[in-house]
Amino acid sequence: MASQVLVAANRGPLSYALDAEGNLSARRGGGGLVSGLSAALTRQPDALWICAALSDADREAVRRGVAEPGVRMLDIDPAVYDDAYNAIANSVLWFTHHHLYDVPREPVFDAAFHRAWESYTTYNRAFAEALAAEAEPGARVLVQDYHLALVPGMLRELRPDLLIAHFTHTPWASPDYLRILPSYVREELLWGMLGADVAGFHTRAWADAFLSAVPLDDARGVAAADGDVIGHERRGAWARRSTAVRVFALGVDGDELRALAHRPEVDDKLAALRAEVAGRKAVVRVDRTELSKNILRGLLAYRELLTTRPEWRGRVVHLASAYPSRQDLAVYRAYTQSVRELAAEINEEFGTADWQPVLVSVEDDFARSLAAYRMADVALVNPVRDGMNLVAKEIPVVSEAGCALVLSTGAGAYEELREDAVTVNPYDVTETAAALHAALSMPEGERAERTKRLAATATALPPAAWLEAQLASLP
Repeated sequence: MASQVLVAANRGPLSYALDAEGNLSARRGGGGLVSGLSAALTRQPDALWICAALSDADREAVRRGVAEPGVRMLDIDPAVYDDAYNAIANSVLWFTHHHLYDVPREPVFDAAFHRAWESYTTYNRAFAEALAAEAEPGARVLVQDYHLALVPGMLRELRPDLLIAHFTHTPWASPDYLRILPSYVREELLWGMLGADVAGFHTRAWADAFLSAVPLDDARGVAAADGDVIGHERRGAWARRSTAVRVFALGVDGDELRALAHRPEVDDKLAALRAEVAGRKAVVRVDRTELSKNILRGLLAYRELLTTRPEWRGRVVHLASAYPSRQDLAVYRAYTQSVRELAAEINEEFGTADWQPVLVSVEDDFARSLAAYRMADVALVNPVRDGMNLVAKEIPVVSEAGCALVLSTGAGAYEELREDAVTVNPYDVTETAAALHAALSMPEGERAERTKRLAATATALPPAAWLEAQLASLP
């Protein structure tokens, strides 16, 4: 049966497990976005979520014809998927949008890159064709993130009747950084995005960066920005169209988050952490070991705090949860190891028999993270560049005694939260150390008032409302 509302995303709302006897079982996918999208789609009875089969068990489920209501998984060739996801989406597009390249050495756009780009195109085309096949006439389609940047343009050519939105969860690269990419890649990315009726971003800064990528002028068409609407022409099925560029600042579901944070397993983790912290102040960070999250400079700032403000020695503990991220890429494995080593150095330098300055957890432990949220006196969120950073919004919602937020200007959340945060340049370790001191020294009443305002802003557009706003924006 064709669908009237469709979501396309690399990751789906569920995954499969395969036991030793060959039996398949489905389990819910993780993450706040999956939860929010799933909740919103329950209000659309004929909605369909199209995603990639990510594991051998997922692919086996597709081959057996196992289908959960409202979900269609695509069995994309594993080699094609690996090239599209790892070699292009995570190693090129992510690095470009987050300004992460060590430019004297990388990137290198060689024959291997060009072959991988063909796989990225093939991967996007598989989604476009599936959406075209499943959508009712005039259906609304929500395409998610940089993994699927080409889908709107491809889908527009296949189904010009559809209403298409694309949302980018990352920043958008500055014009100079975007020009690092080969010209044909830039052209295909932009024309892919311009296939959408609405291109959405978390912040005004990222929307403006996308707008600055036009006008285009090439053999196939012209695009010109007029305010927040890009009018464009292209020979083919969708000439003379326009794309509206909109901001949808994703927030958190406060009620759901607080319920998750007060489950028994979180209470157990909280009791254990409180025993380790032993009544000291808690500086909390929760991140993936992602290069853009700036964990190493955060640790350096904490070390400088202990060096220049010795009054905090023995009185504060840094609870750092650093989830391993993209460990199939060597640069991420090295970064994760560097986090471990620097935390150990700080403990060796300053630790005493009854005080460990850094309690670092380099494992995926959501219950521990929520427990840390609840006991946070200070939240440290200092990415060099981030699409939004929901941790900056989650901790004020969950913190029991109120927390002071140290927030970098590189976080997408900075636009909304800066008035009530202690803000820092993400590259300035000394400034960040001073901000940690200011946050730890903040009077309790001021901290409580700031936390209240931060939580109100953080919950202004929870995931379900965020999705509904995008649907409503489609003409």
